[in-house]
Amino acid sequence: MKKLSESSVRDWRIGKKKTVTKRRKIDYSDIPPLSDEQLASMRRIGRPPLGEEPRQLIAIRLDPKVLRWLKALAVKRKVPYQSLINDMLASEMKKVG
Repeated sequence: MKKLSESSVRDWRIGKKKTVTKRRKIDYSDIPPLSDEQLASMRRIGRPPLGEEPRQLIAIRLDPKVLRWLKALAVKRKVPYQSLINDMLASEMKKVG
């Protein structure tokens, strides 16, 4: 029997998944349409922007010891650690000017 290369095995698995997965149509007929009043009263779900501008998502690399310390401190203060980092940096920014 001929040995398959790694890419051939991957292609075979992908092909197999495509044949097994079937797209099902969803029946929406039992859901009544929304009125204009209902649509107007809907609100966006998610995190509201804090302050004048929405916060910006970034990626940052921290030493594991530093991150453990921040998370432990955040638990003591009952705040998310990302908010704690933001508050600490904002405080430093005010000190420096």
